[in-house]
Amino acid sequence: MNILVCVKQVPDTTEIKIDPITNTLIRAGVPSILNPFDAYALELAIRIKETNGGSVTVLTMGPDQAKSALKECLSAGADKAILVSDRAFGGSDTLATSYILSTTIKAIENKTERFDLILCGKQAIDGDTGQVGPEIAEHLGYAQVTYAADITVDGENLRVKRENEDHYEIIETQIPAVITVIKTAYELRYATIKSKMAANKVQIPTMTSIDLVIDLERTGLKGSPTKVKKTFIPQLKKSGIKIKEETVRESVLKLISLLSDATLI
Repeated sequence: MNILVCVKQVPDTTEIKIDPITNTLIRAGVPSILNPFDAYALELAIRIKETNGGSVTVLTMGPDQAKSALKECLSAGADKAILVSDRAFGGSDTLATSYILSTTIKAIENKTERFDLILCGKQAIDGDTGQVGPEIAEHLGYAQVTYAADITVDGENLRVKRENEDHYEIIETQIPAVITVIKTAYELRYATIKSKMAANKVQIPTMTSIDLVIDLERTGLKGSPTKVKKTFIPQLKKSGIKIKEETVRESVLKLISLLSDATLI
């Protein structure tokens, strides 16, 4: 199985702060992490490789610092990593991003071989759109399955355990396919000291617009039909009172009195 995993380096959401004046994300001092859902997709890819043979390639779009996320993937068990980066791609929304990634995938396949399976996390925790994976499938014309909890490979057939609102459903499709992955039962394995040292030595290739057959009018801000008008952290409003009388009965009577005075009962 020739597997590709699309990953993204995202800000750690536990550390996110918003500038109250500009309403933009304050990135200074905010650590970046591998998108958690992409980590589940990577672990699933590595398990499929261990069972069926093949290789796992990881691909991300971003600035040069995103190579650290790729090296984390390599240390966990991915075989190859590729960064696609270009100033012209800055400000891309999900549609432009999926177009760039799908164009990059085609360029990689033209040089090597077709990917049998492309995995993505169900969504990135910084945007929460869940759109890039399905859009890649549409650009490539591949079958797609979303919200996968597990995947079984049988030759050229894929059996996907798909999460639904209150149950799971089993969906079968054929390769090539794009599948988005939820939080699974498999956490991304820990890297060893040896694998970390090996990953740090890897020279990760960077592909730019020059390496792609791409329409730059469909990338960056120019190629993005959606715009972020405002980003903000909801203001926490502290309200309410604590009722603590001498007895439970007195507390209940006090509550009834307050509700009555507020014309709520």
